[in-house]
Amino acid sequence: MVQQKPKPKTRRVRTKHDETKDRVTLVPRNSNQESYITALDTSDQVIVFGPAGTGKTYVVSTYAANAYHMKDVDKIVITRPHVAVGKEIGFLPGTLEEKSAPWALPVLDVLERHLGKGVVETALKNGNIEVAPLALMRGRSFEDTFVICDEAQNITLPELKMLVTRIGEGSKLVLNGDIQQSDLKETDGLTKIVHLTKKHMLPIPIVEFTVADIVRSDICRLWIETFIKEGV
Repeated sequence: MVQQKPKPKTRRVRTKHDETKDRVTLVPRNSNQESYITALDTSDQVIVFGPAGTGKTYVVSTYAANAYHMKDVDKIVITRPHVAVGKEIGFLPGTLEEKSAPWALPVLDVLERHLGKGVVETALKNGNIEVAPLALMRGRSFEDTFVICDEAQNITLPELKMLVTRIGEGSKLVLNGDIQQSDLKETDGLTKIVHLTKKHMLPIPIVEFTVADIVRSDICRLWIETFIKEGV
């Protein structure tokens, strides 16, 4: 039997005060959300995909907020595919990282809800919460870090290969996307990563949400069903 390595200590050292902190209660709303939470509890890498409104981003963002709040990790990194550099983003002020911040709002909004706006703003300033475009990931290494990769269906396989090999000790990576909404002309990297994980029986949980798992609202589910029927 292979012994697991002890988890390395984080730079954000726990104090006696931290031991009295309460975690945000994350209650699953269906069986797939329950499977998702279990996967996050037991694995350092998790692949999750499915339609909008199923709680994919909310669950992982809440889980990351708990990990940061309890100092289980030093930092949270939010990344996504290359963003456009044309009219959509070119007129936004600031650096590439600052221009990418609007796309991280779904995650940041949940972090603020659980950690507080002040905590999140401070963490963004000191680098403990980082919005990192995928284009800037090459050559980096993440330890004691919770990495959330959103919109993974729009990442090519070479890009995903680069990302999954950045993850070091004490870290967790979640690949989150909707395979049906890929904007790539070729087969997306998320689909290929799912195939490779199954083919080689890697110990990485794959959680697939369906239209039946949509919890945002009834009208959201109706629209998703309509778009699927129309092939939109």
